[in-house]
Amino acid sequence: MTDLSSCVVGIELGSTRIKAVLLDDTLIPAASGSFEWENRLENGIWTYPMEEVITGLQACFASLKADVKEKYGLTLTKVGAIGISGMMHGYLPFDADGKQLAAFRTWRNTVTGEAAEKLTALFGFNIPQRWSIAHLCQAILNGEQHVGRIARLTTLAGHVHYLLTGEHVMGIGEASGMFPIDSEARDYDQAMLDAFDRIHGQPWRIRDILPKVLPAGVCGGSLTESGARLLDPDGDLLPGIPLAPCEGDAGTGMTATNSVRPRTGNVSAGTSDFAMLVTEHPLGVHREIDMVTTPDGAPVAMVHCNNCTSDINAWVGLFSEFASLIGADVDRGTLFTLLFNKALEGDADCGGLLSFNYLSGEGVTDLDAGRPLFLRTPDARMTLANFMRTHLLSALATLKLGLDILTKEEDVQVDRLYGHGGFFKTPGVGQRLLSAAVGAPVSVMETAGEGGPYGMALLAAYMLACVSDGEGRSLADWLDGTAFKEAASTTLTASAEDAAGFARFLDAYRRALPVERTAVQVF
Repeated sequence: MTDLSSCVVGIELGSTRIKAVLLDDTLIPAASGSFEWENRLENGIWTYPMEEVITGLQACFASLKADVKEKYGLTLTKVGAIGISGMMHGYLPFDADGKQLAAFRTWRNTVTGEAAEKLTALFGFNIPQRWSIAHLCQAILNGEQHVGRIARLTTLAGHVHYLLTGEHVMGIGEASGMFPIDSEARDYDQAMLDAFDRIHGQPWRIRDILPKVLPAGVCGGSLTESGARLLDPDGDLLPGIPLAPCEGDAGTGMTATNSVRPRTGNVSAGTSDFAMLVTEHPLGVHREIDMVTTPDGAPVAMVHCNNCTSDINAWVGLFSEFASLIGADVDRGTLFTLLFNKALEGDADCGGLLSFNYLSGEGVTDLDAGRPLFLRTPDARMTLANFMRTHLLSALATLKLGLDILTKEEDVQVDRLYGHGGFFKTPGVGQRLLSAAVGAPVSVMETAGEGGPYGMALLAAYMLACVSDGEGRSLADWLDGTAFKEAASTTLTASAEDAAGFARFLDAYRRALPVERTAVQVF
């Protein structure tokens, strides 16, 4: 590679890592960078300090620059386009002077139950607790003094996009996690906006403080001089680079797995896990199901679970500490691979072991707080293989409860299901166990481990195709014909034994839910 001007960069602020990916002119990942971070529980709120958002973003970009320099001998000064993605939902309010009015309340918080219930009744549309409008409504119900001063309400990705471009805009998929979307209008649902203003009268109108909605393919602004210096304090990055509309991790996951057509779906599994199924018909209102959109505005049924791999990570950390204690230090990546593969040797139903991975509350099972639990019967087969398999199946159990609503009650059809995210990094393991859970084949692309930043970079490339080259193809057609024209993937179908074992595990999981509820109450 001798020139970066036709490359694109995607940056995603995930739950445990900020990651950047640079794609070359053939849309193949050519360089990457990352920064590890973690949310904090402060005053009962899961949050990230905005100062760490900036330092983490800069460290991630510096890591990307270093990788480009090492691999190609080039200084990253200009690329074709950039896209910003992040954890969806949450609450980030600012006043007219840009002052942050409250601590960032992330998607992980389950403190808006009253507001979510009232809004769901008002709209006739399910509003989950983590949605931005639920947080805003709860702040109103709480009588929080800052509410009347809000001039701009956004998400983490929306805030970073604003800092880089000065534009208070957002991709439609990300916006659909703030406030309900009318897919025909490709904008916020006007009747619901009006209903909110009537009930919760404020000095502002709700539309005026929400970001402007943009579909995929439209330019979301350009990198300003201050934005370039914020992202790259070294001063190498040039202003003027176009930015795609920022998107949430759900939208980038759909893009990264080529799952934006009706009857396609994907499961993203990392700190949280969620399934996205692009629907062909309207659905009823279910507390367990979010209705969001693809990056180009098509309706999507989303089963979102707050908890997935955090408990697994904690146990692997314990095993790593033990390995160090006995003088057998093992790289954590290698340890994950060894333990994930060991899980495939376990009994299909985990041999009488059970776990709940609830580090935080879980909306699907109606819990506002969580306590990670491990249980076993006296006659259980307590082996390492069963132990690891238990935690992997537990990471999928709540997701399966929500998916059953879509497939069994709403007759949502899926022709193609893809997996991506850290849960699928060890070849064949997460893929096989997800297939056992859903009772269908699961495909994983070679780029599955890249996840969100890869999907965001693709959206940036699609924007260039639309804006710069006059491209007229839909996002789905462009992904099929360009980005994934020669994509390599593997497809696995779990055995009947694995599927039956998961069903037995899930039955025990359902019956033991009162144990988890009791743990939350007493410990």
